Amino acid sequence: MIPLLAVAAAAPSYRYQLDAAGSRVSARVSYFGLGNKTARFPVMKGFIRLQPDRLDAIDLAVELDARAMTAGGKTDTDYLRGKAFFDVANHPVVSFAGRRMVMTGATTARVDGTISARGVTRPASLDVTFRDPPARASGRDAVLLKARTTINRRDFGMTAYSLVVGRKVTITIDARLVPG
Repeated sequence: MIPLLAVAAAAPSYRYQLDAAGSRVSARVSYFGLGNKTARFPVMKGFIRLQPDRLDAIDLAVELDARAMTAGGKTDTDYLRGKAFFDVANHPVVSFAGRRMVMTGATTARVDGTISARGVTRPASLDVTFRDPPARASGRDAVLLKARTTINRRDFGMTAYSLVVGRKVTITIDARLVPG
Protein backbone atom coordinates (compact mmCIF):
# COMPACT_ATOMS: atom_id res chain seq x y z
CA MET A 1 0.00 0.00 0.00
CA ILE A 2 1.35 3.45 -0.96
CA PRO A 3 1.15 6.04 1.82
CA LEU A 4 -1.28 8.88 1.00
CA LEU A 5 1.41 11.47 1.70
CA ALA A 6 3.68 9.93 -0.98
CA VAL A 7 0.89 10.11 -3.59
CA ALA A 8 0.15 13.75 -2.73
CA ALA A 9 3.86 14.64 -2.98
CA ALA A 10 4.33 13.08 -6.43
CA ALA A 11 4.85 15.83 -9.01
CA PRO A 12 2.62 15.70 -12.10
CA SER A 13 4.29 14.73 -15.35
CA TYR A 14 2.94 16.07 -18.65
CA ARG A 15 3.57 14.70 -22.12
CA TYR A 16 3.39 16.86 -25.22
CA GLN A 17 3.55 15.76 -28.86
CA LEU A 18 5.37 17.80 -31.49
CA ASP A 19 2.87 19.49 -33.81
CA ALA A 20 4.74 19.12 -37.11
CA ALA A 21 2.38 21.46 -38.98
CA GLY A 22 2.98 24.20 -36.39
CA SER A 23 6.75 23.68 -36.08
CA ARG A 24 9.82 24.57 -38.15
CA VAL A 25 13.38 23.21 -38.13
CA SER A 26 16.17 24.62 -40.27
CA ALA A 27 19.95 24.32 -40.56
CA ARG A 28 22.05 27.21 -41.91
CA VAL A 29 25.67 27.08 -43.05
CA SER A 30 27.92 29.69 -44.65
CA TYR A 31 28.53 29.32 -48.36
CA PHE A 32 31.71 30.71 -49.97
CA GLY A 33 32.03 32.89 -46.87
CA LEU A 34 29.74 35.39 -48.60
CA GLY A 35 26.28 34.11 -47.86
CA ASN A 36 24.36 31.25 -46.34
CA LYS A 37 22.52 28.16 -47.48
CA THR A 38 19.55 26.92 -45.46
CA ALA A 39 18.07 23.44 -45.32
CA ARG A 40 14.58 22.86 -43.98
CA PHE A 41 13.19 19.69 -42.42
CA PRO A 42 9.40 19.72 -42.92
CA VAL A 43 8.71 16.14 -41.77
CA MET A 44 9.25 15.55 -38.07
CA LYS A 45 7.88 13.85 -35.00
CA GLY A 46 8.68 13.93 -31.33
CA PHE A 47 7.61 14.58 -27.79
CA ILE A 48 8.62 16.17 -24.53
CA ARG A 49 7.74 14.97 -21.06
CA LEU A 50 8.21 17.45 -18.27
CA GLN A 51 7.39 17.92 -14.62
CA PRO A 52 6.78 21.57 -13.66
CA ASP A 53 8.21 20.91 -10.18
CA ARG A 54 11.30 19.10 -11.58
CA LEU A 55 12.15 20.78 -14.85
CA ASP A 56 15.65 19.27 -14.86
CA ALA A 57 14.16 15.79 -15.37
CA ILE A 58 12.85 16.20 -18.90
CA ASP A 59 12.54 13.53 -21.54
CA LEU A 60 12.75 14.95 -25.06
CA ALA A 61 12.98 13.16 -28.39
CA VAL A 62 12.73 14.63 -31.88
CA GLU A 63 13.22 12.87 -35.21
CA LEU A 64 13.60 14.67 -38.54
CA ASP A 65 13.08 12.83 -41.82
CA ALA A 66 16.20 13.83 -43.77
CA ARG A 67 14.72 12.32 -46.96
CA ALA A 68 12.13 15.13 -46.96
CA MET A 69 14.73 17.87 -46.43
CA THR A 70 14.70 20.79 -48.86
CA ALA A 71 17.45 23.31 -49.53
CA GLY A 72 16.49 25.89 -52.12
CA GLY A 73 16.81 24.31 -55.55
CA LYS A 74 16.94 20.69 -56.63
CA THR A 75 20.74 20.68 -57.01
CA ASP A 76 21.37 21.83 -53.41
CA THR A 77 18.75 19.43 -52.07
CA ASP A 78 20.24 16.49 -54.00
CA TYR A 79 23.77 17.30 -52.74
CA LEU A 80 22.61 17.47 -49.13
CA ARG A 81 20.63 14.23 -49.38
CA GLY A 82 23.59 12.48 -51.04
CA LYS A 83 26.54 10.51 -49.63
CA ALA A 84 28.77 13.58 -49.15
CA PHE A 85 26.38 15.07 -46.61
CA PHE A 86 23.36 13.40 -44.97
CA ASP A 87 23.52 10.13 -46.95
CA VAL A 88 19.76 9.70 -46.55
CA ALA A 89 19.74 6.35 -48.36
CA ASN A 90 21.63 4.87 -45.40
CA HIS A 91 20.74 7.36 -42.63
CA PRO A 92 17.23 8.73 -43.22
CA VAL A 93 16.74 10.16 -39.71
CA VAL A 94 18.39 13.04 -37.84
CA SER A 95 17.50 13.06 -34.16
CA PHE A 96 17.92 14.97 -30.93
CA ALA A 97 17.44 13.41 -27.49
CA GLY A 98 17.38 15.69 -24.45
CA ARG A 99 17.74 14.35 -20.92
CA ARG A 100 18.54 17.37 -18.75
CA MET A 101 17.27 20.92 -18.68
CA VAL A 102 18.89 23.74 -16.73
CA MET A 103 16.69 26.80 -16.34
CA THR A 104 18.65 30.03 -16.94
CA GLY A 105 15.62 32.29 -16.39
CA ALA A 106 11.85 31.99 -16.00
CA THR A 107 11.43 31.26 -19.72
CA THR A 108 14.99 30.39 -20.83
CA ALA A 109 16.90 27.15 -20.48
CA ARG A 110 19.70 24.96 -21.77
CA VAL A 111 18.73 21.43 -22.77
CA ASP A 112 21.61 18.96 -22.80
CA GLY A 113 21.46 15.84 -24.91
CA THR A 114 22.72 14.30 -28.12
CA ILE A 115 22.31 14.85 -31.85
CA SER A 116 22.54 11.88 -34.23
CA ALA A 117 23.13 12.20 -37.98
CA ARG A 118 24.78 9.87 -40.53
CA GLY A 119 25.11 7.19 -37.85
CA VAL A 120 27.18 9.47 -35.60
CA THR A 121 25.97 10.66 -32.18
CA ARG A 122 27.53 13.67 -30.47
CA PRO A 123 26.72 15.68 -27.32
CA ALA A 124 24.80 18.89 -27.97
CA SER A 125 23.05 21.63 -26.01
CA LEU A 126 20.07 23.65 -27.14
CA ASP A 127 19.50 27.22 -25.95
CA VAL A 128 15.74 27.35 -25.47
CA THR A 129 13.26 30.17 -24.96
CA PHE A 130 9.73 29.21 -23.95
CA ARG A 131 6.79 31.52 -24.66
CA ASP A 132 5.44 30.82 -21.17
CA PRO A 133 7.32 29.63 -18.08
CA PRO A 134 7.46 25.81 -18.18
CA ALA A 135 7.08 25.77 -14.39
CA ARG A 136 3.46 26.82 -15.02
CA ALA A 137 2.72 23.98 -17.46
CA SER A 138 -0.66 22.41 -16.83
CA GLY A 139 -0.76 19.65 -19.40
CA ARG A 140 -3.77 21.34 -21.04
CA ASP A 141 -2.23 24.11 -23.17
CA ALA A 142 0.29 23.98 -26.00
CA VAL A 143 3.95 24.65 -25.22
CA LEU A 144 5.65 27.04 -27.66
CA LEU A 145 9.42 27.35 -27.78
CA LYS A 146 12.35 28.50 -29.86
CA ALA A 147 15.69 26.71 -29.68
CA ARG A 148 19.10 27.10 -31.25
CA THR A 149 22.41 25.27 -31.35
CA THR A 150 25.55 25.29 -33.47
CA ILE A 151 27.37 22.12 -34.48
CA ASN A 152 30.43 21.32 -36.57
CA ARG A 153 29.31 19.34 -39.62
CA ARG A 154 32.68 17.57 -39.77
CA ASP A 155 31.90 15.91 -36.42
CA PHE A 156 29.18 13.99 -38.29
CA GLY A 157 31.36 12.95 -41.24
CA MET A 158 30.16 15.75 -43.53
CA THR A 159 33.57 16.86 -44.78
CA ALA A 160 32.88 17.52 -48.48
CA TYR A 161 33.42 20.92 -50.10
CA SER A 162 35.42 22.31 -47.18
CA LEU A 163 36.61 25.31 -49.20
CA VAL A 164 33.06 26.22 -50.20
CA VAL A 165 30.79 25.17 -47.32
CA GLY A 166 31.46 26.37 -43.76
CA ARG A 167 32.06 24.00 -40.87
CA LYS A 168 29.61 25.53 -38.40
CA VAL A 169 25.93 24.74 -38.86
CA THR A 170 23.32 26.72 -36.91
CA ILE A 171 20.18 24.74 -36.20
CA THR A 172 17.04 26.73 -35.40
CA ILE A 173 13.83 25.25 -34.04
CA ASP A 174 10.41 26.88 -33.67
CA ALA A 175 8.26 24.24 -31.99
CA ARG A 176 4.65 23.89 -31.02
CA LEU A 177 3.97 20.99 -28.68
CA VAL A 178 0.44 19.91 -27.86
CA PRO A 179 -0.83 17.81 -24.95
CA GLY A 180 -0.94 14.14 -25.74
